[in-house]
Amino acid sequence: MSSDLPVISVITVVYNNELLLERTITSIINQTYPNIEFIIIDGGSTDGTIDIIKKYEAQLTYWVSEPDKGIYDAMNKGIIASTGDYLWFINSGDLISETNTLAKAISSCETPADVYYGETEIIDERGNKLNMRRHKAPEVLTWKSFKTGMMVSHQSIIVKKDLAPFYDLKYKVSADIDWCLKVLKKSKIISNTHLILSKFLKQGFSKKFQKTSLKERFWIMVKNYGFLTTVFYHFVIAARLVLYYLFNIFRNS
Repeated sequence: MSSDLPVISVITVVYNNELLLERTITSIINQTYPNIEFIIIDGGSTDGTIDIIKKYEAQLTYWVSEPDKGIYDAMNKGIIASTGDYLWFINSGDLISETNTLAKAISSCETPADVYYGETEIIDERGNKLNMRRHKAPEVLTWKSFKTGMMVSHQSIIVKKDLAPFYDLKYKVSADIDWCLKVLKKSKIISNTHLILSKFLKQGFSKKFQKTSLKERFWIMVKNYGFLTTVFYHFVIAARLVLYYLFNIFRNS
C-alpha cells in the first residue's frame, strides 16, 4: 500500500447470492487504486456463496459468514471490522463502474474530502446498462439536498470513517438514507467527483419492500426537515415522478 493515499475500506454485504457475487468481487479487486481494504460480510449463506468467497480469500482483508439481524446489521459489522480511512459499501450484485473509478474519485479533490460522491448507472442481472438513475446527483451536495428524495445513491458515496455512524436498526429498509443524512450533516468538504461511481442492480433491497421503504423515508424526512416541509416536498416528489414516467411513456411510444 502507498502511504501517500488514504485506505478505502470497501465493504460488501451478501446473503445467498452465488449468481452475482463474483462479478461484484472482480469489480473491486481489479481496481487500479492501491490502498483497498476489502471486507465481505456474509449472513450465513446456504448456497454456493461461501465457495465463491473462499475462491478469492487471498484478495480479501477480512470476511465472515454468520447469521445477522438483516442487511444493516451486516453493514454495521463491516464498519466494526474496517480499519481504513474511508468506507464504501458495494453490496453483492452492485459494481464499481470502471477499473480506475476509485483512483479518479480520490484524486477529484485537491484537499482530502469528508465525502466523495457521484452518479449511478442502473444495470440488470447480466450487468447490462438499463439507464442512469432517475435522480441526477446535484452539483453541490448537502444534507438539505435530500428534501426532494435520495439525490445520491448509497452505492455512490464514499465517506470518511470518522464521520460514519452505525446504521440505525429500527429502520428495516431505509437506514441508508438516515445514515447518509447523519454523515452529510457532519461533513465540511463534499466532493462531486463528476464520475459514475457505481452500477446498481435494478430491484435492489428497498425496491422489494416499497411500502415499508416509503413509510420509513417519510418519517426520516420529518425528523430532519419537519412535518410541513416533508409533506410539501412529497407533493413535489410525486409531481416529478409522474412527469418522469409520462416522459418515458411518450418517448418509448
